[in-house]
Amino acid sequence: MKGKYATISGFLFFLAGTIILMGIITAESYYPDQPVYTTRNSMISDLGSTMPPNSIITQPSATIFNWSMILTGILVLVGTYFLYRFSGDKLAAILFGLLGLGALGVGLFPGNVTPHHPIFAMLTFISGGLAAIYSFRLIDSPFKFLTLLLGVCSLFFISMYPMFEPLLGSGGVERWVAYPIILFMIGFGGYLNGLNTSKKSNN
Repeated sequence: MKGKYATISGFLFFLAGTIILMGIITAESYYPDQPVYTTRNSMISDLGSTMPPNSIITQPSATIFNWSMILTGILVLVGTYFLYRFSGDKLAAILFGLLGLGALGVGLFPGNVTPHHPIFAMLTFISGGLAAIYSFRLIDSPFKFLTLLLGVCSLFFISMYPMFEPLLGSGGVERWVAYPIILFMIGFGGYLNGLNTSKKSNN
């Protein structure tokens, strides 16, 4: 039965990572020529709304991004429940739960809503990086070293943000924080989804 919990959790994590990745790409594709949006100088959350005092909301990019974040948050939260049923690891459940809560908050409170948005965004980044690192304990394959690397990479760029901003721009640095977490979610989801199949083939 526990294998089924892993499969469901993995499917939901994989789906969550895919939705937010494709949601960002789709929202960027619909962003108008003016105001200018670049991956170097624009934050990911600018797709939902830029920060005050002169917040800019463009449609349909804002709706696509915000709903992608909301769906991602819900999927991660539900996936966390099944991960806990599978592993029984309370700390993992806390870290993944905070990741889901943070993503949900980013979608519910766009960039023009302060201080809520910055708080949820930072919660997403920190808990996501820590979840990737902690998953080292949950994975029984060399893949765990890759998740560890992705988590360290994300937290490293959070802590060294001022140093890399002149080189990559504010948007570039944020993507080095966010994308490793998204890649981790997709990879970890695939790993969990394959556990039940792997055990059956070994029996």
